[in-house]
Amino acid sequence: MKRIIGAATGDIIGSIYEFDNIKSTNFPLFSDGCCATDDSIMTFATMDVLINSGDYTEAYQRYGRKYPHPLGGYGGNFEEWIYSSNPRPYNSWGNGSAMRVSPIGWAFDTFEQTMKEARNSATVTHNHREGIKGAQAVTAAIYLARNGKTKREIRKFITDTFKYNLDRKIDEIRPNYHFDVSCQGSVPEAIIAFLESSDFESAIRLAISIGGDSDTIGCITGAIAEAFYGQVPDGIAKTVLKILPKEFAVLAEAFASKYGKQ
Repeated sequence: MKRIIGAATGDIIGSIYEFDNIKSTNFPLFSDGCCATDDSIMTFATMDVLINSGDYTEAYQRYGRKYPHPLGGYGGNFEEWIYSSNPRPYNSWGNGSAMRVSPIGWAFDTFEQTMKEARNSATVTHNHREGIKGAQAVTAAIYLARNGKTKREIRKFITDTFKYNLDRKIDEIRPNYHFDVSCQGSVPEAIIAFLESSDFESAIRLAISIGGDSDTIGCITGAIAEAFYGQVPDGIAKTVLKILPKEFAVLAEAFASKYGKQ
């Protein structure tokens, strides 16, 4: 039974390393305390919108209020936005727009539709150009990956279109990388982890090993890697589904049923 859970997998594995970085690829994939954070919560809110033709503002507020205390919490501005009676975008360039966008990469037949919807999902909060750019870059990578493009083609397209420097290596990034919640300081690194990987698990290990905002980087990398490699490996997926709230597991299945045909 297919489920689209790449983003949630990277988030869950990275959850315990967000504030306790591990600068190595040698770590247990799952440990006590691993859980779905705000990255997964908002990713599933995006799935909900796409399945039910919903509204991003309504869904993000509803999910944020239903799951009010994820590990690590919500960003301060987003927390206020969740409970606002008149929610407005606040010009954010944070990586929240990029971590929740991945379902959009699966849902549309044309690249133009995909980019438009990525912008729509971002701008309800993250209407800064870097916030929009981060969301669109992640969505583009997923769209290209699920449509059979090679890593070389994906690298070139993202570099040419979004001007991210993807010519670095993880071993070069890792030693001096620090906590950075901006799109411009975390989205390229997450994409590089995918590009350097040999399979889904290695992509997640590379992403977490960078350090920094580990759950979000893992979430982004996991989403792209799933689209490229075809699925989350069964053994990993089984553990993830045990950790996810049942509502999210059901959404992942429904979303895959509607949009997950390669």
